[in-house]
Amino acid sequence: MVQNERTPSGEKIVILGVGNVLLSDEGVGVHVANELARMRLPENVSVVEGGTDGFRLLNVILEADRLVVVDAVKGGGEPGSLYRFQIDDVRSCPTGFKTSVHQIGILEVIDLSGLIGETPRTVVIGVEPKSLDMGMELSPEIKEKIPRIIELVLREIETP
Repeated sequence: MVQNERTPSGEKIVILGVGNVLLSDEGVGVHVANELARMRLPENVSVVEGGTDGFRLLNVILEADRLVVVDAVKGGGEPGSLYRFQIDDVRSCPTGFKTSVHQIGILEVIDLSGLIGETPRTVVIGVEPKSLDMGMELSPEIKEKIPRIIELVLREIETP
């Protein structure tokens, strides 16, 4: 895409990669955000590397019309399994489906945004981690999924 093109919707879209890069695969969202930040994206799309910032991301979330979150998700699948769900789907999931392994989950921050302002239309692209051990490298199984995750994120921003 050309830098100053707009997505079909023209809405402000934020791609938010979250996670802890010190815990191997837990940092997958940050790694994906860093890759996306090097790409040419439509002018109404911004990429935010949110790390484990929790409540400090509230302003970023409140400014978005649409939010695409990339995070490690413990859904019980094989390492590298990819998940896509809307924010409302998470609220009705069993408690065994954990959407974040950091201290303040991004979903709690998104919920809080609804109390302060309007919650953006949110999609989560999740990746089942293999390792949450100390280390800054992704496991090979997760690293090889990054191109596919990027493809899914780009599809989300192109869909009105």
